[in-house]
Amino acid sequence: MTAHSAFVTALCSDAPAPDRAEKLNLYGWLIGSWNMDASVFAADGTKQTGRGEIHFAWALEGRALQDVWILPGVFYGTTLRIYDPGMDAWHILWSDPLRQFYARQIGRARGQDIVQEGSDASGTPIRWTFTDITPNSFRWLGERSDDGGRTYWLQAEFLATRVAISGED
Repeated sequence: MTAHSAFVTALCSDAPAPDRAEKLNLYGWLIGSWNMDASVFAADGTKQTGRGEIHFAWALEGRALQDVWILPGVFYGTTLRIYDPGMDAWHILWSDPLRQFYARQIGRARGQDIVQEGSDASGTPIRWTFTDITPNSFRWLGERSDDGGRTYWLQAEFLATRVAISGED
């Protein structure tokens, strides 16, 4: 076994941990690969668009999900999503070494949506929301607050569609 394959075997899992599988369903439906159409907005209102990809997998004995979000020339990062039974919520840790952007959030269901609230490394409040969720699509909104969380403005919108795996219906 190579060091690479040993790492992948230790990191990745085939299924959620049985002792919390039901709670892991909040994000478990994301497992697989997705294409996304992205719109990224600057504070001055200028808009940049592009196409990217997202990949989700079970990790750490199925007690977490890890993903990779790729928007060429804009970001290349990963999220670790870990369910905390004591809080009945998720710790969300985002790292983008391309832009050196890091964020920590708490994720919970809010109605039919999943809302992640927290701050970036500078302490600026951010809110990221999965909405318009279906088995094969979702809309992701990234918002930022410049007034301590009183109001938010849209920084990013991603429209994602599931990639069909060859041989699946």
